Amino acid sequence: MILPRLQCLTTDLSDVSHAEQTRVFCEAGASWVQIRSKSLSFSEYLIAAQTSARVCQEFGALFIVNDSPEIALRAQADGVHLGSNDLSPKLAREILGSKVLIGGTVNSMADAEVLVADGVCDYAGVGPFRYTGTKQNLAPVLDSEELRSIILSLGTIPSFLIGGLEPEDVGNVLSFGAHGLAACNALFEDGKPSTCGIRRFVDAVNSSATLVA
Repeated sequence: MILPRLQCLTTDLSDVSHAEQTRVFCEAGASWVQIRSKSLSFSEYLIAAQTSARVCQEFGALFIVNDSPEIALRAQADGVHLGSNDLSPKLAREILGSKVLIGGTVNSMADAEVLVADGVCDYAGVGPFRYTGTKQNLAPVLDSEELRSIILSLGTIPSFLIGGLEPEDVGNVLSFGAHGLAACNALFEDGKPSTCGIRRFVDAVNSSATLVA
């Protein structure tokens, strides 16, 4: 499978549900959505994932769940993204089977080496690219040399940079050798998903991808 170059992440908002965010992403041209929640209970997260999955199915977009293989399975998601404190990719693969996407988080060269050695993950989220307030206990920001080295060490595993990215960063990100990027904060404005902001990312990715193809 050739993965889209842009992954759009939902976030916990008081006035806009994850499914509503997902719809705005897809209507603005996104073809890959990751649902990410740090405040919902398990049952709330499951319902949010199920409703968001249906939106992605409507638009033919990929849909993955952050942190929870169980919710990914129950929501019939296309995959799961796992952080360093989540279930191991190997156990997630046993739960989800061979056809489901599994992504892993890489914050260092050591993380990259482990991910490659495990031979389970279908892609790697690499970062942070710069400081972001979206995530607690943020790993140290990686400089350009570290990013290039990590991406190179991942070999054929597609890498997606993450962490405070803006549309203006897209060309630079792809020049490092990354397959794509994941975005969250820049997709929102005044506590709501921004159609304009999302389209700027989609357009930047499409134009930059053409140049590196």
